[in-house]
Amino acid sequence: MEAIEIQKWKKAGEIAAVLMRKAVQLAKPETPLLEIAEKIEQEAEKLKVKFAFPINLSIDDIAAHYSPAYDDKTIASGLLKIDMGINIDGFISDIARTVDLTPEGKYKEMIKINEQALNNALKIAKYDVEVREIGKTIQDIITSKGFSPVRNLCGHEMKQYNLHAGITIPNYDNKNTAKLQEGIYAIEPFATTGIGIVQDGKPSGVYMLQDEKKQARDAKAREMLQFISKEYRTLPFSSRWLVKKYGLRALLSLKFLEQQEILHSFSQLVEKSRAPVSQCENTIMIEKNKAVVLTAD
Repeated sequence: MEAIEIQKWKKAGEIAAVLMRKAVQLAKPETPLLEIAEKIEQEAEKLKVKFAFPINLSIDDIAAHYSPAYDDKTIASGLLKIDMGINIDGFISDIARTVDLTPEGKYKEMIKINEQALNNALKIAKYDVEVREIGKTIQDIITSKGFSPVRNLCGHEMKQYNLHAGITIPNYDNKNTAKLQEGIYAIEPFATTGIGIVQDGKPSGVYMLQDEKKQARDAKAREMLQFISKEYRTLPFSSRWLVKKYGLRALLSLKFLEQQEILHSFSQLVEKSRAPVSQCENTIMIEKNKAVVLTAD
């Protein structure tokens, strides 16, 4: 990587960590999720940065991909996962934290173990380390206290304008002997009291450009597609952002573009046994002689 690229990766990580601290402070019981999301987006605007994907605010058994809609009335409660990433010219970061909003703090131990799994995984994440070793470390710590890792969610390599690129990093020993090479990676263990498998739930309102070569049949959808292609490129975006720009007609255009398979629509990911899930995540830069956590607190 060139020096200018490294600088942008690092800045994306630093700003994501700053915004995450603000998001955790905002995450109080009974606070509307939409309010949390919009306040963090306002902070990002002040810093003149964009998001790598819409902020995820997933509660209890929803493990990931819950992002508030334009008219969302859901309030913060229970076990709240906050997952966000920053985009600087396509150089991206990915960070997640979990907050226990129960009055009695019943998820504190799960979060503590999840954080320990992440920290220990980061310690061994070095150049030429097999990804199965990282998965085993995560699995051993999470299961040591009676929890289960979520096996069909994983960490991932990241490249410019590509959130999920190349190598994946499991949350259990999947026997994969692929080795970490130089690059940028998100390590993100999930812990649960359930069986550790997620499945598709309701639509999330999060989309991603899937085939920009196809031509939208509807004129208004074509206009919006041009904006999507220029503004978000290959990164995920929220229907709420488009409603702000185009009004409610954006929802119909999104439907047209999804039906034509020009856009991919993400589903919420729900723990199969409906058990609560926690998540902790950091972005790390791997070089031959060192590894640096870019989203450190």
